Amino acid sequence: MTIRPTTYADIDALLAIFAYARAQMIADGNPTQWGDGYPSREQIESDIQHGVSYIVEHNGQPCATFVFIIGEDSTYADIEDGQWLDDTLLYGTIHRIASNGQQQGIFPFVLHWCSAQCPNIRIDTHQDNARMIHLIKQAQFTRCGIIYTRNNTARIAYQRVWGGQRSSGVECRV
Repeated sequence: MTIRPTTYADIDALLAIFAYARAQMIADGNPTQWGDGYPSREQIESDIQHGVSYIVEHNGQPCATFVFIIGEDSTYADIEDGQWLDDTLLYGTIHRIASNGQQQGIFPFVLHWCSAQCPNIRIDTHQDNARMIHLIKQAQFTRCGIIYTRNNTARIAYQRVWGGQRSSGVECRV
């Protein structure tokens, strides 16, 4: 597998991946996290324009996608029912990770790539997304609390700092 920045030519492939992921969420008992049509073509275009969208390929074919943002995420500014492991470090956030279900091991592969860019990672998910909660816990993230998305829906927030690094010891590639 390889990871590369998403291009505008990849949008149809991403729309298909997200459609598969939405159907899988519904089948798993999580019908509301992304709702109908999320993320939209406009959201995907914005992610590409801002240089934060990535595509995972297997044998040259798109099989997954994710957004990785290094720096402050406004939805993570306020946390309830807990606290971040370290709120002084620069961090990377994984958003909108999805696959087409044809390749195993996507999440660990993406996580390895992201942690090489920034060893302090935050991620969140809906309380009904049992599949993602399992993957996050399996990857040894710590549950830190509850955050709220831009549309004011609650998400369980997690953080992991690789190598036990703290304070100024964490360096991220932007």
